[in-house]
Amino acid sequence: MREQRAEPLPIAIVGCGSIAKAYVQALQRVPALRLLAAVDPVSSSREGLVADQLVRPFATVDELARAGLPLGAALVLTPPDRHEELCTGLLQRGLHVLCEKPLAPTVEAAQRMLAAARRAGRRLMLGSKFRYTADVVAARALLDEGRCGEIVLYENVFCSHVDMTRRWNARAAESGGGVLVDNGCHSADLARFLLGPIARLQAQFGRRVQPVEVEDTARILFTSRSGALGSIDLSWSVHKETPAYVRIHGTRGTIEIGWQQSRWKQVSGPWQVFGQGYDKVTAFAAQLANFAASIRGQEAAVTGDEDAIASVVAVACAYRAAAEERWIAIPDSELL
Repeated sequence: MREQRAEPLPIAIVGCGSIAKAYVQALQRVPALRLLAAVDPVSSSREGLVADQLVRPFATVDELARAGLPLGAALVLTPPDRHEELCTGLLQRGLHVLCEKPLAPTVEAAQRMLAAARRAGRRLMLGSKFRYTADVVAARALLDEGRCGEIVLYENVFCSHVDMTRRWNARAAESGGGVLVDNGCHSADLARFLLGPIARLQAQFGRRVQPVEVEDTARILFTSRSGALGSIDLSWSVHKETPAYVRIHGTRGTIEIGWQQSRWKQVSGPWQVFGQGYDKVTAFAAQLANFAASIRGQEAAVTGDEDAIASVVAVACAYRAAAEERWIAIPDSELL
């Protein structure tokens, strides 16, 4: 007897900025989800997001709720200052929520959001695309197999010149900070996924190049609980030209995770290609598929509650470390 496929879960997108376009493309590859609504206060954004007439535009979440659509979940893709209010409200209405990074601008807000999800009996999942990037997943498998031996050094570079003078990401009231919170939450989660939890860190801000109110270059040094030494370089104003955004050096070999290609080698062996680079839409599609499967109890969420709060904790500790000019220990208990 042929197994029946479950009906697609109807969802809404809340926040129709540039990242929403990539999510719409990704949704076309995920049969487990069906987009029913787009919510944004800017009419041109919500109405221009999708050409499908079956997707209804709304100005607010309250307006969406009054429409009575049979929604099961929502994607929150707004600036971080709206995350807590929107996610909490959607969870209370019985929807599962995938929220784009960072989960919240503060640890306290993130804790309240996760507590609201537990009370509602719904899933709140952090959108953290690099965990779903095929090359990162393959690199994690190589590490789990011991191909690099004990990890000694870890390097992550997210540095590219981007004009931030007119973007919300550079307005602290909306974003919660500058490049450290914008890209640093990805870096913290990526390090956690590949190395395990971070034990302690320090951070410094570079010379501010762009006329913005927040830091546009930052450097983080850390040690993982597994004993690796790590460095993270972040910048909107410097293009640090490197084909690999992650390099992992161990006692037996090296892994490079790149934008166009990924490869690994043993200490005395040749390079071996294991991946074809970064594809944002494909990563979003894998993330959405895992979100849908986790809601239905078919898979565990690749990014769990502890991972979601850990990236917020790491960024908060990095800001504190920069302000106090010292190493900061990451708390052992990251989830209250």
